[in-house]
Amino acid sequence: MTDFSWPVPPTRIGPIVAGIARRADEAGVDSLWTMDHFFQIRISGLPPESPMPEAYATLAFMAGHTSRIRLGTLVTSVAYRHPGILVKAVTALDVLSGGRVIFGVGAGAPWNTLPPGLDPRNVETYGLGIPFPSLAERFERLEELLHIAHRMWQGDEEPYDGRHYQLLRPLNSPNSLQRPHPPILIGGSGEKKTLRLVARYGDMCNLFDLPGAGYADDLRRKLDVLRAHCDAEGREYDDIQKTIVTNVDTDDGSDALARFVDRVARLAELGIDQVLTGPRQPWNDASLDAVVSVLDDVHAIPTRTSG
Repeated sequence: MTDFSWPVPPTRIGPIVAGIARRADEAGVDSLWTMDHFFQIRISGLPPESPMPEAYATLAFMAGHTSRIRLGTLVTSVAYRHPGILVKAVTALDVLSGGRVIFGVGAGAPWNTLPPGLDPRNVETYGLGIPFPSLAERFERLEELLHIAHRMWQGDEEPYDGRHYQLLRPLNSPNSLQRPHPPILIGGSGEKKTLRLVARYGDMCNLFDLPGAGYADDLRRKLDVLRAHCDAEGREYDDIQKTIVTNVDTDDGSDALARFVDRVARLAELGIDQVLTGPRQPWNDASLDAVVSVLDDVHAIPTRTSG
């Protein structure tokens, strides 16, 4: 869920989110995601003041209204939370949800300074006073976070002394229900750093199929790059689940839904395992019913077995 801008008072947001989560859970949707942002982002076309509940509180709320659906952030920026606190939050959600969490994380916005024309008051890091290091430093911090997360989920309480983070005793009790740890999804498609981190630390990658929004990856190339990184790390390429973000036009009738199913089939042929989708406006009963109506067709699409 990325858009909470229903034309309702704040008292109605909770019931709407709960209803969407329950419907998706009961219908057999595989996973439910929320952005980890504090202000609405400009790619949405909405103003920064558009409602944006905090991600982990929202996931915990949805976990309490569901029983089987997987829950994750797409994705948490490494700059937003200290690694020890973040791993504790994800672990708590995993324990309390019965082992249904996916840990989505990344380096954050792909820039060092504000793009021209952006008012810093409308950017969450500046607006809320969140330190936001250079992209190079955020990648360093991301690798340290991934190292810390693996250690904490292994139950390793030895001191961690990194360049950016120092943890005297990384205690994590209770530990995650999912063993050896909740699946780690590393967001982004950078070929030199992000996909290398996927091969070294991740269980899932996330690519983009959003041409109208300016985010459209050369998927065949990105998957080839990931395979090469896996070979270099001694990692089985097929052990990493490949996910992708794409839109679905739920307001254009059966033809649009048929095109969506066909697009998912073509993505599967390329080697994509899971499609993460949403409408171009807030979810409602009609848009969710439209996606549910093609769910069986989507689930029947075979995923490609890589050689």
